[in-house]
Amino acid sequence: MVREVDADEWQVLRDVRLAALSEAPYAFGSTHAREAPFAEEQWRGRLSPERSVTFFAEAADGMAPAGLAGVYIADGAADLVSMWVRPAARGLGVGQALVGAAASWAKAREYDTLYLWVTETNTVARRLYERCGFTATGERQELPSDPSLWEIRMRLPL
Repeated sequence: MVREVDADEWQVLRDVRLAALSEAPYAFGSTHAREAPFAEEQWRGRLSPERSVTFFAEAADGMAPAGLAGVYIADGAADLVSMWVRPAARGLGVGQALVGAAASWAKAREYDTLYLWVTETNTVARRLYERCGFTATGERQELPSDPSLWEIRMRLPL
């Protein structure tokens, strides 16, 4: 089950986000060292309904979320951000469910395309996005948290 994260769940968001940054530092534009000291107001700010949404995929065991993903609105575009699935939940459809929720949210707000950036070397994530219908736009940029890595932009027509 995928659901929107409530602002009062900022501590769970913090814990899952920090776990993601620790487990897959090559996949994010930020770092654990940068975000670990964030205060409550910074975590709550990530749950601002005017410009973003965050989703949790609930674990079957009712424990910590199996994954998270967000949509951030900037410059008139909807971007899939912060996508991560716990290693134990990979290959179980969690990623596809999170992408589906993000795409539905963007489409309901009348965006015709969902974009994302993915590290070129993250072939597992790229294959997931391709299975979900994303295609490369041809755009590339350095990963902000590690300029030795490059990421590509992908798009999904909604």
